[in-house]
Amino acid sequence: MLLLLARSAAAVAALALVAGCATAPGGDPRDPFEPFNRDVTRFNDAVDNAVLRPVAIGYQNITPQFVRTGVNNFFGNLRDVWSLVNNVLQLRVQASGETLIRIGTNTLFGLGGLVDIASELEIDRHKTDFGLTLGRYGVPTGPYLVLPLLGPSTVRDTAALPVEWKGDVLSYVHDVPVRNSLYVLRLVDTRAGLLRAGSVLEQAALDKYSFTRDAYLQLRNASAQKADDGSLDDDPAGADAAPAAGARP
Repeated sequence: MLLLLARSAAAVAALALVAGCATAPGGDPRDPFEPFNRDVTRFNDAVDNAVLRPVAIGYQNITPQFVRTGVNNFFGNLRDVWSLVNNVLQLRVQASGETLIRIGTNTLFGLGGLVDIASELEIDRHKTDFGLTLGRYGVPTGPYLVLPLLGPSTVRDTAALPVEWKGDVLSYVHDVPVRNSLYVLRLVDTRAGLLRAGSVLEQAALDKYSFTRDAYLQLRNASAQKADDGSLDDDPAGADAAPAAGARP
């Protein structure tokens, strides 16, 4: 894992060097790739409008609420496994312990994670990822970057993606049709969860691209700060607010 940290840090440094050379005069220094990012955003929006959003709307309309809740809880429980690994790497003792308890409680007593009993018992969720782990050890965020299909990211989070994919529990499902079906279901569930936010964004933002960029960077910076503030013995209140990379909501 230390080797992965070092390799990701090196990748971030190389990408940041390129970004520094690409910064346009008068542009947002956090977004030196803005023309490229806007093009990718338009592509992503086209794919979303043509495929993802209609499928998500159909899923929401035909699937009962209790089923959608169970699906969301199930994938949330799987994500907690990767959060546990990263909380341990970040030396966040309380967050690691509570995440382990969450996983055990929901897996054993929540029908494999379909029921979020841990939240009912007020056991906090401490979401984190490998991008935030890199930040915990001093790797800078780097410029804003929009990835095809994956959406908003940063140079650091992009460099962390190979490790993120390796840590995805679904990648260890050996039955290919089952694994691919779970990937699709997770994608649809994630997109369905963003339908309301997307509608608000369309109505409220004069420039959806700038609004999304600023909100994403603010959330990632706040999450990284909370990870940095965690001690070896416990976490400050609210330290569970960190979104996953890639978040790629």
